[in-house]
Amino acid sequence: MNAPSPPLRVLIVDDEAPARHRLRDVLADCAPDLPVDVVGEADNGRDAIEQAQRRPVDAVLLDIRMPGMDGLECAVHLNRLSAPPAIIFSTAYDAYACQAFELNAVDYLLKPVRADRLVRALSRAHRLNAAALDHLREAYPKARTHLSVSEKGRIVLIPVNDILYLKAELKYVTVRTAAREYLLEESLTRLEAEFGEIFVRIHRNCLVAGTRIREIGKLPGDEEGHFLRLDGLDERLAVSRRQYSSLRDRMRAR
Repeated sequence: MNAPSPPLRVLIVDDEAPARHRLRDVLADCAPDLPVDVVGEADNGRDAIEQAQRRPVDAVLLDIRMPGMDGLECAVHLNRLSAPPAIIFSTAYDAYACQAFELNAVDYLLKPVRADRLVRALSRAHRLNAAALDHLREAYPKARTHLSVSEKGRIVLIPVNDILYLKAELKYVTVRTAAREYLLEESLTRLEAEFGEIFVRIHRNCLVAGTRIREIGKLPGDEEGHFLRLDGLDERLAVSRRQYSSLRDRMRAR
Protein backbone atom coordinates (compact mmCIF):
# COMPACT_ATOMS: atom_id res chain seq x y z
CA MET A 1 0.00 0.00 0.00
CA ASN A 2 1.28 3.44 -0.91
CA ALA A 3 1.80 5.92 1.92
CA PRO A 4 -0.62 8.85 1.83
CA SER A 5 0.74 12.01 0.24
CA PRO A 6 1.64 14.78 2.69
CA PRO A 7 -0.77 17.75 2.76
CA LEU A 8 -0.16 20.48 0.21
CA ARG A 9 1.27 23.50 2.05
CA VAL A 10 -0.71 26.56 0.92
CA LEU A 11 -0.23 30.28 1.57
CA ILE A 12 -3.32 32.50 1.10
CA VAL A 13 -2.68 36.06 -0.08
CA ASP A 14 -5.52 38.59 -0.39
CA ASP A 15 -5.86 42.13 0.95
CA GLU A 16 -9.48 41.49 1.98
CA ALA A 17 -10.03 39.45 5.16
CA PRO A 18 -13.44 38.03 4.05
CA ALA A 19 -11.84 36.68 0.88
CA ARG A 20 -9.09 34.97 2.89
CA HIS A 21 -11.66 33.48 5.27
CA ARG A 22 -13.71 32.17 2.34
CA LEU A 23 -10.65 30.51 0.82
CA ARG A 24 -9.94 28.82 4.15
CA ASP A 25 -13.50 27.51 4.26
CA VAL A 26 -13.35 26.27 0.67
CA LEU A 27 -10.00 24.60 1.33
CA ALA A 28 -11.58 22.82 4.32
CA ASP A 29 -14.33 21.57 2.00
CA CYS A 30 -11.61 20.22 -0.33
CA ALA A 31 -10.00 18.09 2.39
CA PRO A 32 -11.67 14.76 1.39
CA ASP A 33 -10.32 15.09 -2.15
CA LEU A 34 -7.01 16.88 -1.51
CA PRO A 35 -5.33 17.21 1.91
CA VAL A 36 -4.20 20.81 2.41
CA ASP A 37 -2.31 22.57 5.20
CA VAL A 38 -2.81 26.35 5.26
CA VAL A 39 0.61 27.48 6.47
CA GLY A 40 -0.18 31.18 6.55
CA GLU A 41 -2.12 34.20 5.35
CA ALA A 42 -0.91 37.54 4.06
CA ASP A 43 -2.79 40.72 3.18
CA ASN A 44 -0.04 42.18 0.97
CA GLY A 45 2.69 41.08 -1.41
CA ARG A 46 5.67 41.98 0.78
CA ASP A 47 4.38 39.93 3.70
CA ALA A 48 3.70 37.02 1.36
CA ILE A 49 7.32 37.04 0.21
CA GLU A 50 8.59 37.16 3.79
CA GLN A 51 6.37 34.25 4.82
CA ALA A 52 7.40 32.16 1.81
CA GLN A 53 11.04 32.61 2.88
CA ARG A 54 10.40 31.61 6.51
CA ARG A 55 8.71 28.26 5.87
CA PRO A 56 8.25 25.78 3.00
CA VAL A 57 5.28 26.64 0.76
CA ASP A 58 4.07 24.37 -2.04
CA ALA A 59 1.42 26.68 -3.52
CA VAL A 60 0.29 30.28 -3.17
CA LEU A 61 -3.31 31.38 -3.75
CA LEU A 62 -2.56 34.91 -4.86
CA ASP A 63 -5.00 37.77 -5.38
CA ILE A 64 -4.11 39.97 -8.36
CA ARG A 65 -5.50 43.34 -7.35
CA MET A 66 -3.89 44.49 -4.12
CA PRO A 67 -2.75 47.97 -3.07
CA GLY A 68 0.96 48.64 -3.51
CA MET A 69 2.58 45.43 -4.70
CA ASP A 70 -0.05 43.58 -6.73
CA GLY A 71 -0.23 39.84 -7.26
CA LEU A 72 1.63 39.80 -10.57
CA GLU A 73 4.58 41.67 -9.09
CA CYS A 74 4.55 39.45 -6.01
CA ALA A 75 4.69 36.39 -8.28
CA VAL A 76 7.76 37.78 -10.07
CA HIS A 77 9.61 38.10 -6.75
CA LEU A 78 8.41 34.71 -5.46
CA ASN A 79 9.78 33.16 -8.62
CA ARG A 80 13.30 34.18 -7.53
CA LEU A 81 13.19 31.82 -4.54
CA SER A 82 15.50 28.81 -4.71
CA ALA A 83 12.41 26.57 -4.50
CA PRO A 84 9.59 28.71 -5.95
CA PRO A 85 6.04 27.75 -5.00
CA ALA A 86 3.32 27.04 -7.52
CA ILE A 87 1.18 30.11 -8.16
CA ILE A 88 -2.59 30.14 -8.60
CA PHE A 89 -4.06 33.58 -9.13
CA SER A 90 -7.48 34.53 -7.82
CA THR A 91 -9.27 37.32 -9.60
CA ALA A 92 -12.58 39.04 -10.12
CA TYR A 93 -11.77 39.68 -13.80
CA ASP A 94 -14.25 38.35 -16.33
CA ALA A 95 -13.51 35.38 -18.57
CA TYR A 96 -12.47 37.55 -21.53
CA ALA A 97 -9.80 39.33 -19.48
CA CYS A 98 -8.52 35.96 -18.27
CA GLN A 99 -7.55 34.87 -21.77
CA ALA A 100 -4.00 36.01 -21.01
CA PHE A 101 -3.82 33.41 -18.25
CA GLU A 102 -5.15 30.66 -20.47
CA LEU A 103 -2.78 31.51 -23.32
CA ASN A 104 0.17 31.25 -20.95
CA ALA A 105 -0.97 28.03 -19.22
CA VAL A 106 -1.29 29.85 -15.92
CA ASP A 107 -4.05 28.69 -13.60
CA TYR A 108 -6.48 31.17 -12.10
CA LEU A 109 -9.64 31.15 -10.05
CA LEU A 110 -12.57 33.45 -10.62
CA LYS A 111 -14.11 34.83 -7.44
CA PRO A 112 -16.17 33.55 -5.69
CA VAL A 113 -14.03 30.42 -5.69
CA ARG A 114 -15.77 27.01 -5.95
CA ALA A 115 -14.43 23.94 -4.17
CA ASP A 116 -14.32 21.70 -7.27
CA ARG A 117 -12.45 24.36 -9.26
CA LEU A 118 -9.99 24.90 -6.41
CA VAL A 119 -9.26 21.16 -6.12
CA ARG A 120 -8.59 21.02 -9.86
CA ALA A 121 -6.29 24.02 -9.73
CA LEU A 122 -4.31 22.75 -6.74
CA SER A 123 -4.02 19.27 -8.22
CA ARG A 124 -2.23 20.60 -11.29
CA ALA A 125 -0.49 23.58 -9.69
CA HIS A 126 2.99 24.17 -11.07
CA ARG A 127 5.79 26.67 -10.92
CA LEU A 128 5.46 29.56 -13.37
CA ASN A 129 8.28 30.25 -15.78
CA ALA A 130 9.67 33.74 -16.30
CA ALA A 131 8.31 34.01 -19.85
CA ALA A 132 4.73 33.37 -18.71
CA LEU A 133 5.03 36.06 -16.03
CA ASP A 134 6.45 38.50 -18.57
CA HIS A 135 3.47 37.95 -20.86
CA LEU A 136 1.02 38.43 -18.00
CA ARG A 137 2.64 41.70 -16.99
CA GLU A 138 2.35 42.87 -20.59
CA ALA A 139 -1.36 42.03 -20.54
CA TYR A 140 -1.87 43.83 -17.21
CA PRO A 141 0.80 46.56 -17.32
CA LYS A 142 1.75 48.21 -14.05
CA ALA A 143 5.22 49.31 -13.00
CA ARG A 144 6.68 47.34 -10.11
CA THR A 145 6.96 48.98 -6.70
CA HIS A 146 10.13 47.00 -5.93
CA LEU A 147 13.03 45.35 -7.70
CA SER A 148 14.38 42.15 -6.21
CA VAL A 149 17.71 40.37 -6.05
CA SER A 150 18.78 37.07 -4.55
CA GLU A 151 21.46 37.32 -1.86
CA LYS A 152 22.70 34.37 0.24
CA GLY A 153 19.60 32.38 -0.57
CA ARG A 154 17.15 35.15 0.33
CA ILE A 155 15.11 37.57 -1.74
CA VAL A 156 15.98 41.21 -1.04
CA LEU A 157 13.35 43.77 -2.06
CA ILE A 158 14.53 47.20 -3.23
CA PRO A 159 11.86 49.93 -3.15
CA VAL A 160 11.90 51.71 -6.52
CA ASN A 161 11.48 55.06 -4.74
CA ASP A 162 14.82 54.48 -2.95
CA ILE A 163 16.80 53.96 -6.15
CA LEU A 164 19.13 56.78 -7.20
CA TYR A 165 20.47 55.30 -10.41
CA LEU A 166 20.56 52.19 -12.60
CA LYS A 167 23.79 51.57 -14.48
CA ALA A 168 24.46 48.82 -17.01
CA GLU A 169 27.79 47.07 -16.50
CA LEU A 170 28.59 43.93 -18.52
CA LYS A 171 25.62 41.55 -18.07
CA TYR A 172 24.39 43.19 -14.86
CA VAL A 173 22.70 46.44 -13.88
CA THR A 174 24.04 48.16 -10.78
CA VAL A 175 21.15 49.43 -8.64
CA ARG A 176 22.31 52.28 -6.39
CA THR A 177 20.47 53.54 -3.34
CA ALA A 178 21.80 55.98 -0.73
CA ALA A 179 22.70 53.00 1.45
CA ARG A 180 24.37 50.53 -0.94
CA GLU A 181 24.63 48.87 -4.35
CA TYR A 182 22.90 45.75 -5.70
CA LEU A 183 23.52 43.70 -8.84
CA LEU A 184 20.45 43.01 -10.93
CA GLU A 185 20.14 40.65 -13.90
CA GLU A 186 17.75 42.72 -16.00
CA SER A 187 18.01 44.81 -19.16
CA LEU A 188 18.50 48.56 -18.77
CA THR A 189 16.32 49.11 -21.84
CA ARG A 190 13.51 47.13 -20.30
CA LEU A 191 13.83 48.97 -16.99
CA GLU A 192 13.63 52.27 -18.86
CA ALA A 193 10.45 51.14 -20.62
CA GLU A 194 8.86 50.14 -17.31
CA PHE A 195 10.00 53.09 -15.20
CA GLY A 196 10.29 55.86 -17.80
CA GLU A 197 8.20 58.23 -15.67
CA ILE A 198 10.66 57.96 -12.77
CA PHE A 199 14.11 57.54 -14.33
CA VAL A 200 15.74 59.60 -17.07
CA ARG A 201 18.58 58.53 -19.32
CA ILE A 202 21.80 60.49 -18.87
CA HIS A 203 24.09 58.18 -20.82
CA ARG A 204 23.75 55.06 -22.95
CA ASN A 205 24.46 52.95 -19.86
CA CYS A 206 22.79 54.92 -17.06
CA LEU A 207 19.34 56.00 -15.83
CA VAL A 208 18.89 58.31 -12.83
CA ALA A 209 15.93 59.26 -10.65
CA GLY A 210 14.77 62.52 -12.24
CA THR A 211 13.61 64.13 -9.00
CA ARG A 212 16.94 63.40 -7.28
CA ILE A 213 19.18 65.41 -9.64
CA ARG A 214 21.03 67.94 -7.49
CA GLU A 215 23.63 69.43 -9.82
CA ILE A 216 24.58 69.31 -13.47
CA GLY A 217 27.66 70.84 -15.08
CA LYS A 218 30.76 70.59 -17.25
CA LEU A 219 34.04 69.07 -16.20
CA PRO A 220 36.79 71.72 -15.85
CA GLY A 221 39.04 71.91 -18.90
CA ASP A 222 36.96 69.39 -20.84
CA GLU A 223 34.52 70.90 -23.33
CA GLU A 224 33.02 67.52 -24.12
CA GLY A 225 32.73 66.27 -20.53
CA HIS A 226 29.51 66.71 -18.56
CA PHE A 227 28.42 65.33 -15.21
CA LEU A 228 25.65 65.37 -12.64
CA ARG A 229 25.26 64.65 -8.96
CA LEU A 230 22.28 63.20 -7.16
CA ASP A 231 20.83 63.91 -3.72
CA GLY A 232 22.43 61.71 -1.10
CA LEU A 233 25.39 60.77 -3.30
CA ASP A 234 28.73 62.53 -3.89
CA GLU A 235 29.61 60.44 -6.93
CA ARG A 236 29.89 62.25 -10.26
CA LEU A 237 27.96 60.50 -13.02
CA ALA A 238 28.93 61.01 -16.65
CA VAL A 239 26.33 62.74 -18.84
CA SER A 240 26.46 62.26 -22.59
CA ARG A 241 26.66 65.32 -24.80
CA ARG A 242 23.38 64.26 -26.39
CA GLN A 243 21.52 64.27 -23.04
CA TYR A 244 23.14 67.32 -21.47
CA SER A 245 20.88 70.02 -22.95
CA SER A 246 17.60 68.33 -22.05
CA LEU A 247 18.83 67.64 -18.51
CA ARG A 248 19.96 71.24 -18.09
CA ASP A 249 16.56 72.47 -19.28
CA ARG A 250 14.89 70.07 -16.84
CA MET A 251 16.88 71.56 -13.96
CA ARG A 252 16.01 75.12 -15.00
CA ALA A 253 12.28 74.29 -15.21
CA ARG A 254 12.08 73.26 -11.57
